[in-house]
Amino acid sequence: MADLNTISRPRSLKRAYRRVGRGQSSTRGKQSGRGGKGQTARAGHKVRPALRDIIKKIPKRRGYGKNRGRTVWALKPRPITVTLEQIEATFEAGAEITPKAIVESGILAYKKKHTPMVKIVGSEGLTKKITLKGVSISAGARMAVEKAGGTIS
Repeated sequence: MADLNTISRPRSLKRAYRRVGRGQSSTRGKQSGRGGKGQTARAGHKVRPALRDIIKKIPKRRGYGKNRGRTVWALKPRPITVTLEQIEATFEAGAEITPKAIVESGILAYKKKHTPMVKIVGSEGLTKKITLKGVSISAGARMAVEKAGGTIS
Protein backbone atom coordinates (compact mmCIF):
# COMPACT_ATOMS: atom_id res chain seq x y z
CA MET A 1 0.00 0.00 0.00
CA ALA A 2 1.19 3.49 -0.84
CA ASP A 3 1.96 6.01 1.89
CA LEU A 4 0.45 9.48 1.86
CA ASN A 5 3.80 11.06 1.11
CA THR A 6 4.22 9.02 -2.08
CA ILE A 7 0.84 9.85 -3.64
CA SER A 8 1.07 12.36 -6.48
CA ARG A 9 -1.74 14.39 -7.99
CA PRO A 10 -2.78 13.34 -11.51
CA ARG A 11 -1.38 15.64 -14.19
CA SER A 12 -4.87 16.35 -15.57
CA LEU A 13 -5.90 17.97 -12.26
CA LYS A 14 -2.94 20.30 -11.93
CA ARG A 15 -4.61 23.27 -13.61
CA ALA A 16 -8.03 22.76 -11.98
CA TYR A 17 -6.93 23.89 -8.52
CA ARG A 18 -5.36 27.20 -9.45
CA ARG A 19 -5.99 30.02 -6.99
CA VAL A 20 -7.78 32.96 -8.51
CA GLY A 21 -7.75 36.64 -7.69
CA ARG A 22 -4.01 36.87 -7.02
CA GLY A 23 -2.02 39.57 -8.80
CA GLN A 24 -2.58 41.65 -11.93
CA SER A 25 -1.65 38.99 -14.47
CA SER A 26 -3.91 38.17 -17.39
CA THR A 27 -4.75 34.65 -16.16
CA ARG A 28 -7.22 34.68 -13.27
CA GLY A 29 -5.98 37.88 -11.71
CA LYS A 30 -7.72 41.21 -11.24
CA GLN A 31 -11.34 40.41 -12.22
CA SER A 32 -10.66 36.66 -12.05
CA GLY A 33 -12.91 35.60 -14.90
CA ARG A 34 -15.97 37.41 -13.53
CA GLY A 35 -16.32 39.85 -16.42
CA GLY A 36 -16.89 43.54 -15.73
CA LYS A 37 -18.14 45.42 -12.72
CA GLY A 38 -21.51 45.32 -11.08
CA GLN A 39 -23.89 42.76 -9.65
CA THR A 40 -22.54 39.81 -11.63
CA ALA A 41 -18.97 40.43 -10.48
CA ARG A 42 -19.86 40.14 -6.80
CA ALA A 43 -19.89 37.02 -4.69
CA GLY A 44 -23.30 35.43 -4.25
CA HIS A 45 -24.86 37.45 -7.07
CA LYS A 46 -28.34 36.51 -8.16
CA VAL A 47 -29.89 38.24 -11.16
CA ARG A 48 -33.68 38.50 -11.06
CA PRO A 49 -35.02 36.41 -13.94
CA ALA A 50 -36.48 38.49 -16.77
CA LEU A 51 -39.17 35.86 -17.33
CA ARG A 52 -40.70 36.73 -13.96
CA ASP A 53 -41.36 40.29 -15.14
CA ILE A 54 -43.02 38.98 -18.28
CA ILE A 55 -45.22 36.60 -16.28
CA LYS A 56 -46.28 39.36 -13.90
CA LYS A 57 -47.50 41.49 -16.81
CA ILE A 58 -49.83 38.77 -18.14
CA PRO A 59 -53.44 39.32 -17.04
CA LYS A 60 -54.99 36.77 -14.72
CA ARG A 61 -58.05 34.61 -15.35
CA ARG A 62 -57.61 33.84 -19.01
CA GLY A 63 -58.10 30.47 -20.65
CA TYR A 64 -58.03 27.12 -18.87
CA GLY A 65 -56.39 25.70 -15.78
CA LYS A 66 -56.37 27.38 -12.40
CA ASN A 67 -57.01 30.77 -14.00
CA ARG A 68 -60.23 29.60 -15.62
CA GLY A 69 -63.47 31.16 -14.43
CA ARG A 70 -65.18 29.22 -11.68
CA THR A 71 -68.55 29.58 -13.41
CA VAL A 72 -67.44 27.56 -16.45
CA TRP A 73 -68.68 23.99 -16.11
CA ALA A 74 -66.95 21.69 -18.58
CA LEU A 75 -69.03 18.64 -17.59
CA LYS A 76 -72.36 20.34 -18.35
CA PRO A 77 -74.57 17.93 -20.29
CA ARG A 78 -74.90 19.06 -23.89
CA PRO A 79 -77.72 18.15 -26.27
CA ILE A 80 -77.12 15.82 -29.19
CA THR A 81 -78.01 17.45 -32.49
CA VAL A 82 -80.37 15.89 -35.01
CA THR A 83 -81.06 17.52 -38.36
CA LEU A 84 -84.42 18.03 -40.02
CA GLU A 85 -83.18 15.96 -42.98
CA GLN A 86 -82.63 12.96 -40.69
CA ILE A 87 -86.14 13.34 -39.25
CA GLU A 88 -87.63 13.69 -42.74
CA ALA A 89 -85.94 10.49 -43.91
CA THR A 90 -86.79 8.44 -40.81
CA PHE A 91 -90.26 9.40 -39.58
CA GLU A 92 -93.63 9.37 -41.32
CA ALA A 93 -96.06 12.28 -41.55
CA GLY A 94 -98.04 12.89 -38.36
CA ALA A 95 -95.49 11.11 -36.14
CA GLU A 96 -94.85 12.25 -32.58
CA ILE A 97 -91.12 12.75 -32.18
CA THR A 98 -89.56 12.48 -28.70
CA PRO A 99 -85.97 11.78 -27.62
CA LYS A 100 -86.94 8.15 -26.92
CA ALA A 101 -88.46 7.78 -30.41
CA ILE A 102 -85.31 9.22 -31.99
CA VAL A 103 -83.13 6.66 -30.18
CA GLU A 104 -85.48 3.78 -31.07
CA SER A 105 -85.53 4.80 -34.73
CA GLY A 106 -81.74 4.40 -34.95
CA ILE A 107 -80.83 8.02 -35.70
CA LEU A 108 -78.79 8.11 -32.47
CA ALA A 109 -76.69 5.16 -31.35
CA TYR A 110 -77.24 5.88 -27.66
CA LYS A 111 -76.67 2.99 -25.24
CA LYS A 112 -77.09 4.64 -21.85
CA LYS A 113 -80.10 3.95 -19.64
CA HIS A 114 -81.62 7.44 -19.62
CA THR A 115 -82.82 9.27 -22.73
CA PRO A 116 -80.46 11.93 -24.06
CA MET A 117 -81.05 15.64 -24.51
CA VAL A 118 -81.83 16.25 -28.17
CA LYS A 119 -81.79 19.45 -30.20
CA ILE A 120 -83.34 19.69 -33.64
CA VAL A 121 -81.33 21.87 -36.03
CA GLY A 122 -81.66 22.93 -39.66
CA SER A 123 -83.79 25.34 -41.63
CA GLU A 124 -84.78 23.36 -44.71
CA GLY A 125 -85.66 19.86 -45.80
CA LEU A 126 -88.93 19.23 -43.97
CA THR A 127 -92.17 18.60 -45.90
CA LYS A 128 -94.05 16.37 -43.44
CA LYS A 129 -96.35 17.48 -40.65
CA ILE A 130 -94.80 16.28 -37.38
CA THR A 131 -95.22 16.82 -33.63
CA LEU A 132 -92.15 17.48 -31.48
CA LYS A 133 -92.21 16.82 -27.73
CA GLY A 134 -89.43 17.05 -25.15
CA VAL A 135 -86.77 18.33 -27.53
CA SER A 136 -85.12 21.71 -27.88
CA ILE A 137 -85.17 23.28 -31.31
CA SER A 138 -83.25 25.99 -33.15
CA ALA A 139 -85.01 29.07 -34.52
CA GLY A 140 -84.59 28.01 -38.15
CA ALA A 141 -85.89 24.51 -37.45
CA ARG A 142 -88.87 25.96 -35.54
CA MET A 143 -89.84 28.04 -38.56
CA ALA A 144 -89.48 25.03 -40.89
CA VAL A 145 -91.66 22.80 -38.67
CA GLU A 146 -94.36 25.47 -38.37
CA LYS A 147 -94.22 26.12 -42.12
CA ALA A 148 -94.81 22.41 -42.77
CA GLY A 149 -97.82 22.49 -40.39
CA GLY A 150 -96.22 20.72 -37.45
CA THR A 151 -96.45 21.54 -33.75
CA ILE A 152 -93.87 21.94 -30.99
CA SER A 153 -94.61 21.32 -27.32
